[in-house]
Amino acid sequence: MSEAKTIRRLDTTVVNLIAAGEIIQRPANALKEIIENSLDAGSSIIQVTVKQGGLKLLQIQDNGSGIKKEDLEIVCERFTTSKLQTFEDLKSIATYGFRGEALASISHVAHVTITTRTSQSKCAYRANYCDGKLKTNVKPCAGNQGTQISVEDLFYNVATRRKMLKSPNEEHALITDVVSRYAIHNAGVAFVLKKYGDSTADVRTPVNSTQVDNIRTIFGSSIAKELINVMGEDKKLGVHFTGQVTSANYSVKKLIFLLFINNRLVESSALRKSIEAVYSAYLPKNSHPFVYISLEISPQNVDVNVHPTKHEVHFLHEDLVIERVQKTLEAKLLGSNSSRLFYTQSLLPGSQAKVSDIITTEKKQQKPEDKVYAHQMIRTDNRVQKLDAFFPQSSTSNKHQNESSRDESSGGSVVDDDRTMMTELIDNDDTAGVLSAGTDSVRQSPATEIVMEGADSGLIKAKASKKRSYQETEDIETPVDIQANDGDKPQRQIRLSSVLLLQKEIKDHCHNGLREILHDHTFVGCVNRERALIQHQTKLYLVNTAKLSQELFYHIMMFEFGKFGVLRLSESAPIYDLALMEIEAKGCDSWSWAGLRQQADISKEEMASSVVDLLKSKSEMLWDYFSIEIDQDGHLCSLPLLLDKYIPDLTYLPDYLVQLATQVNWDNEKECFDSLCKVTSQFYAIKKNWDIKDSLESESDQNWKWVTEHVLYPAIRQTLLPSAKSAQDASVLQIANLTDLYKVFERC
Repeated sequence: MSEAKTIRRLDTTVVNLIAAGEIIQRPANALKEIIENSLDAGSSIIQVTVKQGGLKLLQIQDNGSGIKKEDLEIVCERFTTSKLQTFEDLKSIATYGFRGEALASISHVAHVTITTRTSQSKCAYRANYCDGKLKTNVKPCAGNQGTQISVEDLFYNVATRRKMLKSPNEEHALITDVVSRYAIHNAGVAFVLKKYGDSTADVRTPVNSTQVDNIRTIFGSSIAKELINVMGEDKKLGVHFTGQVTSANYSVKKLIFLLFINNRLVESSALRKSIEAVYSAYLPKNSHPFVYISLEISPQNVDVNVHPTKHEVHFLHEDLVIERVQKTLEAKLLGSNSSRLFYTQSLLPGSQAKVSDIITTEKKQQKPEDKVYAHQMIRTDNRVQKLDAFFPQSSTSNKHQNESSRDESSGGSVVDDDRTMMTELIDNDDTAGVLSAGTDSVRQSPATEIVMEGADSGLIKAKASKKRSYQETEDIETPVDIQANDGDKPQRQIRLSSVLLLQKEIKDHCHNGLREILHDHTFVGCVNRERALIQHQTKLYLVNTAKLSQELFYHIMMFEFGKFGVLRLSESAPIYDLALMEIEAKGCDSWSWAGLRQQADISKEEMASSVVDLLKSKSEMLWDYFSIEIDQDGHLCSLPLLLDKYIPDLTYLPDYLVQLATQVNWDNEKECFDSLCKVTSQFYAIKKNWDIKDSLESESDQNWKWVTEHVLYPAIRQTLLPSAKSAQDASVLQIANLTDLYKVFERC
């Protein structure tokens, strides 16, 4: 048998180190003990300074009542306290500390310096401690009322504990968590936490703040705006509790649980589990809330002396108290669940649903005070990713994209991009103006020389190859020189009653819901020449660019009536030849012109001459109001410049001239201006692209994409007042909704 070992009394130093190891496990524990002492002293401002995660320096300064000079000799000895005298006092303890072990334990594993001054003292006093005893005599010094405790070289004599600690950054994060929790619970006290040597604070809360304001300052507005005030009381159990919890619209990956029982920061696994059980019915799987609860329980029902660090407490009727809190919280969440609004609109690509129906439904459901939640938000930085990134691009297109991005990021003008784009057209013989479009007939015409004249640049020449119109018709060259304003045409204000009435009709028929979508949209990319994708808030829309551009140019002509720039042809184009070209392709019977109805056997040449004669007779009005210049020889000399950096497809110029003569009511002023603007807007509008495959493979394809994104849609955003008709004719179709996608992913 082995011999019995002798029981010995441990050395005092060993006893103190063991006790210190139980109470002070890491810098955050030491900070918690000292903060509680500052709060017991009635402090209104507590400032914490940390160096290397509290291992090198942990300094806490307050403006509380201070420590008397005669008490400084024993303040760091074990079981010395001003808060407890007899064991019976534990039954009604109302302070944080009561054992008198905190400072003693800290002084056994660190170097402690205390500087303090009471309101009755004429000066402050400083004392240094080691192993619970004074190292030197107490010395007078300068200082403000309150106490400053400096803890240096924590665990300098416990190498094993120091090695087991986390990195300084992780220890600092734990310290920040402790300060944040006490700052929220003690909203009337100002807390400041910063690293040694830093001018900015990691935590800063003002004096006499509120719990909600401190939560917003520390955890952010996303939590603060979703907070629900919780309050309950049970007189039979002697329990009163208050708190702030997030609604069912907010969730995080890890539970944020702040629990104070009789103002003590503690943990309760049973209460934590019950709260998570309540939220499990409202939040997605693996999602958790933010919960702050303060329980006030009769002191005689609480046993605070169950853990060395006072990390846990026991209280009577624990199950009943937890059940009471759980029911109150569940009732609050059930009442707030009505704020979870989901606007569902199941649309498939190509669906003919009306935008007006979608918008009207949303307006009825939405209230002015409704909040925008995280699941209703999406990043809308259109410089990050475009639809074009998912298609093969040529070197030319990459160059356009890079230059556009550079201009957007620098905030500069897009004029340089425009010049680059036009210069690159020089070697491209497949481009019609800036945009090319296909028609039912195969059009071909010779190259047209375009000369852009900028304010600070020379002439930039480019060949815009025009497809030959219709059959083997003689080529007609129409070089163009763009001028912002013509010197012979002064600007003036147009106050014609017919124009003002047409402008009023546009404003009256504007669809506000669709206007909001187009005004605040983010451009996603081009599907083809006719359609594009845009985003508004959390919805993705398929937009008919052709229809919207036609309506855009009509509005520009109405609201800029008589003030157009000039798109001048450097060599005038014969109207007779262009009209004859169109008539031979379409035939005389395809046009209903009142002046020709009496001549059933009129020839094509005579009809072309009639077109010239009519337009020549209206040349003065066309030039004065619309910048369309026609000389005495029947040649077209200029067109209106409706949109800067935009040139219409001159392939359709013959069609446009014939429609001016046949589709415009020249007898009534209002109908004349209305029909003329509509015909012109049709000519300027984007044309439908029939051969999408060929256009995607061509290098010139990037030119119309550039114009669509950087010229047309910015103008649509700023100028267009879409009519109710546009909201009903599938011009704008919703094809995706972020809220619906969230539901799909949650089910997955």
